[in-house]
Amino acid sequence: MSFFQKIGNAIVRFMYGRNGMDQMNRALFWGYIAVFFGQVVFSALRLQTPALICEIVLWPLMVLILFRMFSKNLPKRRAENQKFVNWWWGVKSRNAGAKARHADKDHKYFTCKTCGTICRVPVGKGKIIITCPKCGAQIHAKT
Repeated sequence: MSFFQKIGNAIVRFMYGRNGMDQMNRALFWGYIAVFFGQVVFSALRLQTPALICEIVLWPLMVLILFRMFSKNLPKRRAENQKFVNWWWGVKSRNAGAKARHADKDHKYFTCKTCGTICRVPVGKGKIIITCPKCGAQIHAKT
């Protein structure tokens, strides 16, 4: 067994039962990279205050990443990760829906003020009263 295989096996044994890199840690890591590049740019432009703020943000972010990576409290880290994944899925689906609604030229979309439901009506019908299918509220609108 070579030297590097022994080191690899030692790392695998050390990480057994620990959290490692999950989706939340990857997002935190990419946030760390973005703040780091911001610090580099601010330092290159000789803007000391923003560079110092970036540096102050970098340290707790790295500590959080390392803490989550090496944590042995797997149920708690998995719950945190699941909350993050659910939130991120909502962000992505809202953006995808908004993009699809923007591309749809045959319909106009209105949001109900009481419940937030998105109602779709055909374009070119003039002034209409839309009844929300979820809560029954009426929306007076012009298509």
